[in-house]
Amino acid sequence: MNARPIELHDVESILQIQSASPEVAQWTAWDYNRVARGEMAGWAVEEDGELCGFLVARRVANDIEILNFAVRPEARRCGFGETLLRRALQWGAELHAEKALLEVRASNFAALQFYEHRGFQVVGRRPRYYVSPAEDALLLCAEMR
Repeated sequence: MNARPIELHDVESILQIQSASPEVAQWTAWDYNRVARGEMAGWAVEEDGELCGFLVARRVANDIEILNFAVRPEARRCGFGETLLRRALQWGAELHAEKALLEVRASNFAALQFYEHRGFQVVGRRPRYYVSPAEDALLLCAEMR
């Protein structure tokens, strides 16, 4: 299973995955078109020609930030998320990034567990950062090795 760069033809499938994942940021097609044009880094994973997940990241100074990340609900716990995160961290290592950063809804226990098992630690909180519903964001950080 390999992660490949997001392409323009992926945008509709990404929006479907995002729609089935209300816990992630709800971006527009325009946002993902920017990723496909290379304005941000982004990867997708497929199985049998069907998009199973995506991850979008960017470089911020000496760090990388994971901006949006989701796997189709029925494809979760099958290694797609691991593949995407590993690819993003590899990209960060190629850039000589010092840290990987992200934020997650405080109630998203599955995501918190996923990240903590991969070396991320909670380093802060943004009160009422998310809307619909209003919820705190937890800031997570992993040192790049």
